[in-house]
Amino acid sequence: MQVLDWFIVIVYFVLSAAIGLYYARRAGKDISEFFLSGRSLPWWLAGTSMVATTFAADTPLAVTELVALNGIAGNWLWWNFAFGSILTVFFFARLWRRAGILTDVEFVEVRYDGRAAAFLRGFRALYLGVFMNCIIMAWVNVAMGAILEGMFDIPHDKVILYVVLAMLITAGYSAASGMWGVAVTDAVQFVLAMTGTIVLAIFVLDLPAIGGIAGLQSQLPEWTFRFVPVIGDIGVSESVGGVLALSAGTFMAYVGLQWWSSWYPGAEPGGGGYIAQRMMSAKDEKHSLFATLWFTIAHYCIRPWPWILVGLSSLVLYPDLSTADKKLGYVYAMRDYLPSGLKGLLVAAFFAAYMSTIATQLNWGTSYIINDFYKRFIHPNAPEKKLVGVSRISTIVIMLLSVVVTQFIDTISGAWTFLIEASAGLGLVLILRWFWWRVNAWSEIAAMLTPIIVYTVLITFTSIVFPSTMFIIVGITTVVWVGVTYLTPPVSASTLDSFFRRVHPGGIGWRAVQARIPEIQGDEHYGVLAGSWLAGVIMVYAALFGIGSIIFGDYLRGAGYAVVVGVCAFWINAAMKRVGFAALAK
Repeated sequence: MQVLDWFIVIVYFVLSAAIGLYYARRAGKDISEFFLSGRSLPWWLAGTSMVATTFAADTPLAVTELVALNGIAGNWLWWNFAFGSILTVFFFARLWRRAGILTDVEFVEVRYDGRAAAFLRGFRALYLGVFMNCIIMAWVNVAMGAILEGMFDIPHDKVILYVVLAMLITAGYSAASGMWGVAVTDAVQFVLAMTGTIVLAIFVLDLPAIGGIAGLQSQLPEWTFRFVPVIGDIGVSESVGGVLALSAGTFMAYVGLQWWSSWYPGAEPGGGGYIAQRMMSAKDEKHSLFATLWFTIAHYCIRPWPWILVGLSSLVLYPDLSTADKKLGYVYAMRDYLPSGLKGLLVAAFFAAYMSTIATQLNWGTSYIINDFYKRFIHPNAPEKKLVGVSRISTIVIMLLSVVVTQFIDTISGAWTFLIEASAGLGLVLILRWFWWRVNAWSEIAAMLTPIIVYTVLITFTSIVFPSTMFIIVGITTVVWVGVTYLTPPVSASTLDSFFRRVHPGGIGWRAVQARIPEIQGDEHYGVLAGSWLAGVIMVYAALFGIGSIIFGDYLRGAGYAVVVGVCAFWINAAMKRVGFAALAK
């Protein structure tokens, strides 16, 4: 790192702080401004903020590791979540915006009633806002620490000091500026992070040791460049050359089960967390839908390819890295081959990726603590100014707690599988609570607790491993929560009627409620929406593979994928007009 590099990094930090200070006064009006930007974000800003948040410091490293071990097809371990993301676009984005709530946890007492609903809201506020939030930020801190270690050879026991410094700056502008500052800073950080990763990919491919795309293809085996895994009655095997190989059952667990059945941060079935927060921050239902669609396209189709190219190049540049260190090939490529100026740009880009994630986690987690615990159970009549003040203090406290948690986490390996297994089956409740009146708070509580119990039994007394465990956990959890639903009293008619008046979801699951209030017309055209979901899924994967085909010189196939994207986009546009898409902006 030369003087120019440090200058670029310092300018980035100053710019981030300046944006936070600029929006500080606006954020101080009330907690709606602080947490939802006054529900006035345009679709492009809300969607960009979503994708910037999911672009954490660890994601390029994780993709590099997946590519190094299983080729491009290794990314199906997270590409499968696109099914659920597109479902959110067409079925849930409008409903979240229409609900008029501050957090997705508040939804619990809008949809359910009684002590069970109050308990569920308070528990989820603390469990997600503090416990899970601090663990997620700790993972990101560990990843950022690994980047700083690999880039600057900072001793492991000292790197936390630099991470804490970046976190303090992030917490400072988050506490000052609220959602407007977070969203605008996210947009700047996303542009910087994408620019940096694209520049790195271009520069590394141009190295004599790589020789461009053609040179890369000549130096790596053919299986490395396959876009889809090998599917059959097999497991991972040398006989298929190293490409990700999945049994038919395993593939079904990923593509047919995981995306809708499990809760996972940023990919919650039906939307949730900071994704729901952005949808509720949008100007109206139309902007909410477009924001989620833009997020899905950017997240799955555009963002991964620069990481994949550097990941493939690292196999050539660093062939002797151990399995555990494969992910660091990305960092070493930055350190060893970028000239002055570009190196500073990439360091700033990684700080941008890191800070965009931390800023959102802080604002989102604090929204639960304030709206769903402090205001709901401790100080219901607190004035808005006081709530904003407590929000700012809570932001700093959560930041400090996450630093403490970071000290106890050495690796994030396996954490995602634990989260998916320990929540398997919950996703169906999160989806059906919008479309079936009989779901109640006990349904959700049962669906939260059962998978944890079943998962513990499976890992203690059996040798069944992920993802085969998913079939068992989802099956048992579904039986339990459906049984609990019918064994417990339904939600009161007054609460159901109030929810239907507010959200009017429609469909067969609400006919009994709509019969009591015929003056409220529920949503229709669910068949058309289902067709749009299918077209959206095809469009996203066609765009993903089309961009990849063009990058690797298969222009004819890329053109074919482009035609598919165009046909799907035409279908979606026509379908949205049929369901009254223009009316969403009203």
